[in-house]
Amino acid sequence: MPGRMTARAKGSADDSVATNARPATHSADQRAGTHPDAPAGEYAALLRALPYPAALIHQRANMIEILAQNEEFSQFFEEVEGAQPAIERRANRQFDWRERAEAMFQSHRPSDRFEMEFQGQLGTRVYGCSLSWVEGNGISESLLLLAATDRTSERKAESTLRKELLTDSLTSLPNRTGFVEQMEFQLDSPKGDVQRSHYAVIALDLVRFSRINESLGAMAGDELIITVARRVKSVLRAGDILARIGGNEFAIFSHVGHGLSEVLQIAERIRKVFESPIRLSTYLISVEVAVGCALGQETEGDAENLLRQAQAAVKRAKRSGALEVYRAHVLREALKRFTVENRLREAIETGTLELAFQPLINLQDESVKGFEALARWNDPVLGQVSPTEFIPVAEESGLIVPLGRWALCECTQTLANWDRRHGEQLPITMNVNLSPVQMVRDNVPRAVEEALRYSGIDGKRLTIELTESALISDPDKTRQLLAALQAMHVTVAMDDFGTGFSNLASLQALPIDVLKIDRSFVKDMIGDKDKVALIRAIISLAGALGMKTTAEGIEEKAMAAQLADLGCHFGQGYFFAKPLTSAEAYDYWVARNRETRI
Repeated sequence: MPGRMTARAKGSADDSVATNARPATHSADQRAGTHPDAPAGEYAALLRALPYPAALIHQRANMIEILAQNEEFSQFFEEVEGAQPAIERRANRQFDWRERAEAMFQSHRPSDRFEMEFQGQLGTRVYGCSLSWVEGNGISESLLLLAATDRTSERKAESTLRKELLTDSLTSLPNRTGFVEQMEFQLDSPKGDVQRSHYAVIALDLVRFSRINESLGAMAGDELIITVARRVKSVLRAGDILARIGGNEFAIFSHVGHGLSEVLQIAERIRKVFESPIRLSTYLISVEVAVGCALGQETEGDAENLLRQAQAAVKRAKRSGALEVYRAHVLREALKRFTVENRLREAIETGTLELAFQPLINLQDESVKGFEALARWNDPVLGQVSPTEFIPVAEESGLIVPLGRWALCECTQTLANWDRRHGEQLPITMNVNLSPVQMVRDNVPRAVEEALRYSGIDGKRLTIELTESALISDPDKTRQLLAALQAMHVTVAMDDFGTGFSNLASLQALPIDVLKIDRSFVKDMIGDKDKVALIRAIISLAGALGMKTTAEGIEEKAMAAQLADLGCHFGQGYFFAKPLTSAEAYDYWVARNRETRI
C-alpha cells in the first residue's frame, strides 16, 4: 500500500496529474494507512470499519494528498489507475476523482456526488462517489472524506430493464420509443455523415391484418408478424434500422444519399419480398403492405415528428395502393382531423349539434311530402364545419354511432313537437340518413325502435336513407336489417341511386320503397337528351319494381316541371328551399299547405 500520494492541482505548470510513491520503508502510521501528520490510528480505525472504499483527502500547497485509506480503497485505487474511461460514458461523469476533490477545496461546496465509469478487467465498472467535509485534528485545513460504492450491478440491471423497455418482445426489434431514440442518436452523432437531406423514415402497414387475427387467432397473427419482420429485414442494407412501432406497423430509418429514388428502390425490394405468400399452418397468406415515407429534407421537425409524418403518408398509401411520400399539407390535414374529432366528440356529449330540414316536395301537386334531416355543426372554435368534413371523421373514429343515434332521436322528436304545435298529426314524413359504418357497428333496428318509442311517432312517418354501396356491400346483413325496418313499417330509400354498382337482382330482392335519383343526373338535365333518357329509364325501372322516385338537386322550375312530366314522384333542391331550422321548416309547411289548398 502506498503511504502517500500526491497530484498536481489544476493550473500547475504542466497542467497534469502525477502520482509519487514513497520508498519501501514505511513508518507505523504509514503501514496503518494514515499520513504521518495525522493522529495515528484516529482515522484508520474508522475507515477500516467501513464496508466500502473510503479515504481521507487533504490539500496542501495545491497538492492532493491521501491521508488515510482502507484496504477497499487501495484496491479501488489500483483498479481505477490501471483502467481507461468507458467510451460511451455520460458527458457529466468525471473519470478523475482528484479533479472533483480539487474543485471541492476551491469552491467549498457542502458536498459533491458523482459517478466514475471505466473499463476494468471484468468489464465496465461503475462507482457512485461522494465527497463530504470532515474537520481535521492537528491539521491546519479541513479534510474531505471520499467514499465509493460499487453500482455496477445496479447499472447492469438498469441497462437490461431499459433494453427491455425499448425492445419489442415479439420480434426483438426496437419498439417505437427505441426506434425514435436510435434515430436521434444517428442524427445527433458528431461522427455521422448523415445530413438532414440524406435520410428517410419509411413506414409499413400490413393491410387487412385484423382479418387474420379474427380468422386464425392471435397466435397465427404473431407468427405472421415475426415472418414479416424477418422478410423485411432480409432486404435492408447495413445501417438501416427496422422497428416494430405498432401492432401491424413497422418503420425503417435509412440513409438515402439519392433521396426519393433510393426510397423507391427500398419500397420495390419490400414489395418483391411479399410476392410469395406466407405459410401459416395449412394456410397460404398473401400479405399486402402499404408503404409511406417522409424525407429528412422535407421537414425540420425532430425524430418523433418525422415518424408521425411517415405514418400520415402510409395512411394515404392504404387508400391509394401506391407508395405515398409525405407532404406538409398531409400532416396539417391529419392534425385538423384530430381536432375535428375531439371537438365533435365534445359537441355530441354536450348536445351542441343541430339538425336542418330540407323540404321534400310532391312534384305532382307541389305539396310538402316531408323533410330530410341534415346534421349541422357550428363549433365555437372551428366555426361552421361542413358535413362533408365531419361525417368522414365521425365514421373513421366511430363517433358515427352516437351521432347517428342522436340524429334519429332528434328528427323524430322534432316531428312530434310539430304535431303538438299544430294540434294534430301532420301529414308529412321525416327522412334521416344512415351511415354504412353505423350499419356495421350499431344495432340499427333497436336504435330506430327506441327513437320511435320515445317520440311516439309511428314508423310509417319515418324514412331511412341508405346509400347504394351500403345496401349491396353485405346483401345478407342488409336483407335482415331491411326486414326489421319493414316490420316497424319504416320506409327505406336508396340514396344516390345510379352512382354505384347495384344490379336488377339486388334491387328486386331487397325491400326498398324509394329510389333517390342522384343530383349528378339532374344537374344540367335541361337540353341534355342523354341525361333525360337516363332519368326516364330510372323512373321506369322503379315503377316496374313497385318503387317511388325522388330527384335531388332541383335548382330550376323547368327541372321540376320536366321531372314531373317524366313521372318522378318527389323532388328536393334549392329551387324549393335550402335546409331550414326547425321553426323555419314548420312555418314553410304551414305556408306551403295554405298555398296548395287555395
